[in-house]
Amino acid sequence: MSQRHLSILQINDLHGYLEPHPEVFRGRGQFNYRTCGGLARIASIFKQVRTERPGAVLALDNGDTFHGTFVAGQSRGEAMLPLMNALEFDAMTLHWEFAYGPAQVRKLAAGLTYPALAINIYDKVSGQPVFDPSCVIERAGLRIGIIGIASNIVDKGMPPSFSEGVRFTLGNTELPGHIDRLRSVDKVDLVVVLSHLGFAQDAQLAAEVPGIDALISGHTHNRLYRPVWVGRTPIIQSGCHGSFVGRLDLTVEGGQVIDVRHQLICVDEQIEPDAEMTHRVAEIVAPHRDFLDQVVGRVHSPLDRATSLEASMDNVLLDAIAAAAGTRLAFSNGWRYGAPILPGDVTMEHLWNIVPTHPPISTVELSGDELRAMLEANLERTYSPDPYRQMGGFVKRCRGLNMYFKMENPKGHRIEDLLVDGVPVQPGRIYRAAMLGEQGVPMKYGSNRQKIEVDAIQSLQQLFARGTQVRGSRRGSVVAV
Repeated sequence: MSQRHLSILQINDLHGYLEPHPEVFRGRGQFNYRTCGGLARIASIFKQVRTERPGAVLALDNGDTFHGTFVAGQSRGEAMLPLMNALEFDAMTLHWEFAYGPAQVRKLAAGLTYPALAINIYDKVSGQPVFDPSCVIERAGLRIGIIGIASNIVDKGMPPSFSEGVRFTLGNTELPGHIDRLRSVDKVDLVVVLSHLGFAQDAQLAAEVPGIDALISGHTHNRLYRPVWVGRTPIIQSGCHGSFVGRLDLTVEGGQVIDVRHQLICVDEQIEPDAEMTHRVAEIVAPHRDFLDQVVGRVHSPLDRATSLEASMDNVLLDAIAAAAGTRLAFSNGWRYGAPILPGDVTMEHLWNIVPTHPPISTVELSGDELRAMLEANLERTYSPDPYRQMGGFVKRCRGLNMYFKMENPKGHRIEDLLVDGVPVQPGRIYRAAMLGEQGVPMKYGSNRQKIEVDAIQSLQQLFARGTQVRGSRRGSVVAV
């Protein structure tokens, strides 16, 4: 029986980044920054591989695609539709697309020339799946079944508007049935799972569910320079912001994958941008260029979100909301997305990249007990030993306190020391804090919530307008001991 050769191309967690941008690279005890990404370079990579392997390329998008920058957000994702269609993907799945609400996600999906797949999103009233669970694609003489699994955290840790009328499951109980159907009814040669659960969750999924020939992972922004094997299933994931393209080459014979090759392609300045896509992107961005290029101030050291306990970008954001609210304590969500900002001028585009959700700022009063309970719950959602219970991004971003914790401790017992102004937190004392959006301080904690008139973008404008030395630094607010 003859061998078949299939190439799978992947991007995950694009977060609306249409153009090249700075990206973090880890060096000897420090971070370095290079310009990466841009849909025009991604288009060149896709065209090159399709030329090399005519009729034998599968292109997949793990989601977190249509949200994360000003241009994406202002159009509720719609401006990106012709660009993503031009890349000729074969399927995608979903996560931050739900920031626009389920109705808009359906509209975006209807505007795609390829399917949005999810086995784990259900209508609350009818109980029926909202999206197709899978599709079958024929390439390289093979029938390939693609199964989509969307992020399961949308209705568990994100604002209620994201999941109005729909519910999300993990998808692990549904997956075996879909694999069986594709193999027995659709007679596929390969099963590919396209997941936005996150790397740890996907590794657990592959360990539990047999019959997955390749698992294409997203959500956690892992740069996997080689595939991770769980049993007979290779898992790949390819960074974020379009800075990398994953390429997985499979050799198939007799219904079995007999060879796997992988390359994590850096989308850097060595890639010649595709002229047609360059023109398309320029047309989409042009109406907003003057606004995005407005200089609001300067920063004197890099801002990034490349670290999980605290990040220089979020420390500046916390300073801004604390100043606007007149508090010392401040909390925001541990978002992973947001490309670095390098020393020099800071523009409106940068501010929207920091906080594209543009949430309101509120103040809240927390008892010492509530403060500790909130942080313990966040640590569990981040570091639970059960991957399926990891539902957050990075650790909650904190200003005005010092938390020392043991990552390996059991749930509810990780924090060893929690200090405000150098003094141990007192259980019954009330602490006033600023918070950003509904994810800054979950509704179950605190009282006397009051929105202020300044929003997140305005607070950043005010901070940079002061003309002071704005610097990104890691302050030791959260320390693993």
